[in-house]
Amino acid sequence: MMINTLMQKVFTGDNKIINRSDMDNLFRRHNAYLSTVPMEYVRDYMQQVNWQSRLIVIRGPKGVGKTTLMLQYIKKNFAAGDHHVLYCSADTNYFVAHSLLDLADSFVKMGGLWLFIDEVHKYPG
Repeated sequence: MMINTLMQKVFTGDNKIINRSDMDNLFRRHNAYLSTVPMEYVRDYMQQVNWQSRLIVIRGPKGVGKTTLMLQYIKKNFAAGDHHVLYCSADTNYFVAHSLLDLADSFVKMGGLWLFIDEVHKYPG
């Protein structure tokens, strides 16, 4: 392999190679989600969440605003194009070939700090 090709890949702990273009696709989706989130009304609940916690679980029935809450938080607190934060949905095709661990490991190795994963209940296994 040429050195440029090696630079475009991230190795995970199990030696699975995740192509940089896969991550780029996730960031494109992230940007698409953010571009559609409404900001006219932000629930007070956003101020009650300790966003500095290492792990946050947001549970609730379908349609109550869990996704909107996460996307609004990202939009309010991170600059557009900031690759230190990533929102993704576990019901995308990416997770047919990759695990949540693959994503988290690759994201951190690329300098990621904030990972928001939605629709985890749809994740197989």
